[in-house]
Amino acid sequence: MDHTYFEKQRDLLLQEIGASLDSVVYNLDVLNRSLNGSVSVGKEFDNVGRLWSHFYDGANQLKRQNSQQNSQPVSLHSESSLDSAPSPSHSVNRSLQSGESAPASDS
Repeated sequence: MDHTYFEKQRDLLLQEIGASLDSVVYNLDVLNRSLNGSVSVGKEFDNVGRLWSHFYDGANQLKRQNSQQNSQPVSLHSESSLDSAPSPSHSVNRSLQSGESAPASDS
Protein backbone atom coordinates (compact mmCIF):
# COMPACT_ATOMS: atom_id res chain seq x y z
CA MET A 1 0.00 0.00 0.00
CA ASP A 2 1.29 3.31 -0.98
CA HIS A 3 0.66 6.11 1.50
CA THR A 4 -0.04 9.53 0.16
CA TYR A 5 2.10 12.52 1.04
CA PHE A 6 -0.62 13.80 3.39
CA GLU A 7 -0.71 10.53 5.34
CA LYS A 8 3.09 10.48 5.67
CA GLN A 9 3.14 14.04 6.98
CA ARG A 10 0.27 13.27 9.34
CA ASP A 11 2.12 10.23 10.75
CA LEU A 12 5.31 12.30 11.24
CA LEU A 13 3.37 15.03 13.05
CA LEU A 14 1.61 12.46 15.25
CA GLN A 15 5.01 10.97 16.16
CA GLU A 16 6.32 14.44 17.04
CA ILE A 17 3.23 15.16 19.12
CA GLY A 18 3.61 11.81 20.91
CA ALA A 19 7.30 12.51 21.64
CA SER A 20 6.46 16.02 22.86
CA LEU A 21 3.73 14.67 25.14
CA ASP A 22 6.15 12.10 26.55
CA SER A 23 8.60 14.92 27.24
CA VAL A 24 5.87 16.98 28.94
CA VAL A 25 4.84 14.01 31.10
CA TYR A 26 8.48 13.39 32.08
CA ASN A 27 9.03 17.06 32.96
CA LEU A 28 5.79 17.14 34.98
CA ASP A 29 7.04 14.12 36.92
CA VAL A 30 10.34 15.92 37.62
CA LEU A 31 8.41 19.02 38.72
CA ASN A 32 6.16 16.91 40.97
CA ARG A 33 9.18 15.33 42.69
CA SER A 34 10.76 18.75 43.13
CA LEU A 35 7.57 20.20 44.63
CA ASN A 36 7.24 17.22 46.98
CA GLY A 37 10.82 17.83 48.11
CA SER A 38 10.08 21.51 48.71
CA VAL A 39 6.97 20.66 50.72
CA SER A 40 8.87 18.18 52.88
CA VAL A 41 11.60 20.76 53.55
CA GLY A 42 8.91 23.31 54.44
CA LYS A 43 7.30 20.87 56.87
CA GLU A 44 10.62 20.56 58.69
CA PHE A 45 10.35 24.26 59.60
CA ASP A 46 6.82 24.00 61.02
CA ASN A 47 8.04 23.47 64.59
CA VAL A 48 10.57 26.30 64.33
CA GLY A 49 7.95 28.60 62.84
CA ARG A 50 5.48 27.72 65.59
CA LEU A 51 8.15 28.45 68.23
CA TRP A 52 8.88 31.91 66.77
CA SER A 53 5.15 32.57 66.50
CA HIS A 54 4.71 31.84 70.22
CA PHE A 55 7.68 34.08 71.00
CA TYR A 56 6.27 37.03 69.04
CA ASP A 57 2.78 36.48 70.47
CA GLY A 58 4.20 36.57 74.00
CA ALA A 59 6.29 39.65 73.25
CA ASN A 60 3.27 41.46 71.79
CA GLN A 61 1.16 40.48 74.80
CA LEU A 62 3.79 41.91 77.18
CA LYS A 63 3.96 45.07 75.09
CA ARG A 64 0.17 45.50 75.29
CA GLN A 65 0.19 44.92 79.06
CA ASN A 66 2.97 47.48 79.53
CA SER A 67 1.18 50.06 77.41
CA GLN A 68 -2.06 49.51 79.36
CA GLN A 69 -0.22 49.90 82.67
CA ASN A 70 1.54 53.06 81.46
CA SER A 71 -1.73 54.60 80.27
CA GLN A 72 -3.27 54.32 83.76
CA PRO A 73 -1.94 57.08 86.07
CA VAL A 74 -0.37 55.86 89.28
CA SER A 75 -1.29 58.06 92.25
CA LEU A 76 0.42 57.75 95.64
CA HIS A 77 -1.68 60.53 97.25
CA SER A 78 -5.26 61.51 96.82
CA GLU A 79 -5.94 64.65 94.80
CA SER A 80 -7.40 66.50 97.80
CA SER A 81 -4.21 66.10 99.85
CA LEU A 82 -2.12 67.41 96.96
CA ASP A 83 -4.34 70.47 96.51
CA SER A 84 -4.41 71.41 100.20
CA ALA A 85 -0.65 71.42 100.79
CA PRO A 86 1.08 74.28 98.94
CA SER A 87 4.51 73.56 97.59
CA PRO A 88 7.50 75.72 98.56
CA SER A 89 7.86 77.01 95.02
CA HIS A 90 4.20 78.04 95.07
CA SER A 91 4.71 80.35 98.09
CA VAL A 92 7.88 81.85 96.56
CA ASN A 93 6.05 82.56 93.30
CA ARG A 94 3.19 84.24 95.21
CA SER A 95 5.59 86.45 97.18
CA LEU A 96 7.42 87.50 93.99
CA GLN A 97 4.14 88.48 92.38
CA SER A 98 3.24 90.71 95.34
CA GLY A 99 6.50 92.63 94.97
CA GLU A 100 8.50 91.06 97.80
CA SER A 101 12.12 90.15 97.24
CA ALA A 102 13.08 86.51 96.89
CA PRO A 103 14.56 84.87 99.99
CA ALA A 104 18.34 84.77 100.00
CA SER A 105 19.97 81.39 99.84
CA ASP A 106 22.64 80.33 102.34
CA SER A 107 25.23 79.32 99.81
